[in-house]
Amino acid sequence: MKGLSIFVSFLGGAAVGAAVGLLLAPEKGADTRKKLLDQGTKIADRVNETLKRKGIKLSREDMEGMVDDIAEELKPVNE
Repeated sequence: MKGLSIFVSFLGGAAVGAAVGLLLAPEKGADTRKKLLDQGTKIADRVNETLKRKGIKLSREDMEGMVDDIAEELKPVNE
């Protein structure tokens, strides 16, 4: 489970980096929000595929917990 924790931390860092890059881009708010949503969807898909390849099965509650953890990491970026 420690490996999964490291993996989630890595993904959280990647998400924060992507969010900061998008938020600093000179675009309209609606365009930025759409890009953030698209990027989040891509990250979630990659996480899901990686976990499947590793043979790790997570419940919906576990995935929601991971999403909540990443959202908590992103809060300082949004403030």
